[in-house]
Amino acid sequence: MIPLKDDNPRTSTPIFTIVFIAINIIVFGLELKYGFAHVISRFGAVPSSILHGQRLETLFTSMFLHGGFMHIIGNMLYLWIFGDNIEHYLGHIQFVAFYFLCGLVAVLGHILLGGAVDVPMVGASGAIAGVLGAYLVKYPRARVIVVIPIFFFFTIRPIPALIVLGFWFVMQLFAGLDSIGMEGGGVAFWAHIGGFLAGSILIFVFPQKTASSY
Repeated sequence: MIPLKDDNPRTSTPIFTIVFIAINIIVFGLELKYGFAHVISRFGAVPSSILHGQRLETLFTSMFLHGGFMHIIGNMLYLWIFGDNIEHYLGHIQFVAFYFLCGLVAVLGHILLGGAVDVPMVGASGAIAGVLGAYLVKYPRARVIVVIPIFFFFTIRPIPALIVLGFWFVMQLFAGLDSIGMEGGGVAFWAHIGGFLAGSILIFVFPQKTASSY
């Protein structure tokens, strides 16, 4: 299922959702300019380095790197569809803290369970997974318009977020369990799982914004 949009209205402008998308796109442009291998090796989060207390800044810089066009397009699509409502719920400043905290938990989850200790981890997926977890908890009945491929045909249907995001999480969980003990690169499924669980829990820790909150 490929989400296109949701029917969950919000009244405030998702300032930091837009800012995060813009930063990711700008950084991706720099990756294209200077080379993926060079930028990722310098700013990607390498588990073995993190575990030795080295290059700790990459816990955050890695959240703005992507490995290719499909990687960033998919992440930014999910952030745009689901991030605005969570930013509206939390308020702008709390949303920033929530986003980075989910991303941090996601990176640590990958480091502890991902297995590929010398392969740099990159991507906003973990932080965005936290947004998805929060969205599932707060707006399970919101309808998400998705494209469903059926063999060589495509159909567009509105489906409750509970099903769309629940299916997404289950797929990540099975893939993560299947990857236990494996070495090498690939998708950081445990980052997705860790971020999603963090978001679904932290949304209860962060208070809902008041009318005067920023």
